[in-house]
Amino acid sequence: MVLPILTDVERIEGPPQGQWTLADWERLPDDDNRYEIIDGVLYMSTSPSLYHQWIVQQFYEYVGIPAKQKQLGFMFLAPVGLIMTGVTPAQPDAVFIAAANVGIMADKRIRGVPDLIAEVLSPSNKGYDEGVKLAAYATAGVPEYVVVDAWKKQLRLYSQPVNDEYGALKKFNAEDVVMFACLPGISLTVGQLFSGAPDESL
Repeated sequence: MVLPILTDVERIEGPPQGQWTLADWERLPDDDNRYEIIDGVLYMSTSPSLYHQWIVQQFYEYVGIPAKQKQLGFMFLAPVGLIMTGVTPAQPDAVFIAAANVGIMADKRIRGVPDLIAEVLSPSNKGYDEGVKLAAYATAGVPEYVVVDAWKKQLRLYSQPVNDEYGALKKFNAEDVVMFACLPGISLTVGQLFSGAPDESL
C-alpha cells in the first residue's frame, strides 16, 4: 500500500471527515484505489509497488499456505473488507483467521477480530501503519500485528493488546526466525520475505 491520504471530501462524495460509515464505504467507486475508514475518517491509497506485492505473496506462501495445509485456519490478502470496532472497514495486506473463529466471516466480509494482521510498509505509509492502524488494531484487540519493513529487511511483531495499546514488540531481522502464537508449528525466516524479488524498488 502506498501513501494513505486523508481523503479530500470535496473530491469524493460523502460525509465530512470523522463521520464516514460502512454504508458510505459501500457506495464508494470500484476504481482500483483502496479505501479504509478508521474512527470515521476516510483514507485512500493507490496501487502498491511490485516489491510490496512480492513481499505479501511471500508471506502467504511461507505462512498462509502452511496454515491451510495444517488446517489451522485461513489467510486472506487485500483487498478484503475487515470490520471491527472503530474500523469500518480496513483493508490489510494479509489477515489470518484461526479455524475456531471462522464464524466472523459472513456476508462477504470479515466481521470481527482476526487472529493476525500483516501490513507491508511502503515509502510514505510508515506513520499510517505504525500510527493510525497500530492504534486502531490495538483498540480492536487484534492479538498479533505484523509490520514488514522492506528497507530494514525487518519484521516487527506487536502483540498483547491491553488498554488500547500493544504491550509487547519484538523485532526480527533477516536471519531471524519468527513464530506466531496463532500458528503453532509454523516458522518463518524473515529473509524469505525479500529473497528473489525481481524488482526491489519501493
